[in-house]
Amino acid sequence: MAGDERAKASSTGSSGLVRPPRTRLDQPKAPRRRLLPEYDPEAFGRFSERIARFLGTGRFIVWMTLIIILWVLWNIFAPKDLRFDQYPFIFLTLMLSLQASYAAPLILLAQNRQDDRDRVTHEQDRKQNERSIADTEYLTREIAALRMGLGEVATRDWIRSELQDMVKDMEERQVRFPAESDEGDR
Repeated sequence: MAGDERAKASSTGSSGLVRPPRTRLDQPKAPRRRLLPEYDPEAFGRFSERIARFLGTGRFIVWMTLIIILWVLWNIFAPKDLRFDQYPFIFLTLMLSLQASYAAPLILLAQNRQDDRDRVTHEQDRKQNERSIADTEYLTREIAALRMGLGEVATRDWIRSELQDMVKDMEERQVRFPAESDEGDR
């Protein structure tokens, strides 16, 4: 009995309260039970975009118009016991309100996703433009450096013009001093 009391005293501490068991920090926590169902946000986003795309088509307008016309005609001309929505068409108003209450958030979700894609595309375009500008500036500096370097290098045209000038000078000397050049040949 003394061993049981000691074990009980060590787990309760000095105040007599029962401490919760210690959790191990080297192991992951057990997953908690969720109240809401889990869903894939990407799949739901793609679904909302398909609905938003359909709601923005002429096909949707035609189908919606046909359904409303049939609804109204049925509830006006059908036998009394087969009508399900009498003249003020309150049920039709409820259905249209329900459709609108679901369509608006789905359209907004699709627009938000498109905005996100546009933002990413814009950011990529901006980075590409920055790289293009940096490359252009680098090439401009390189071309300027080459031009400066070519200014100091003897080009073929410059050498040709210098040689032509030297040939002209030699011909002029030969014309001016023909005797000296003849004596040098002997």
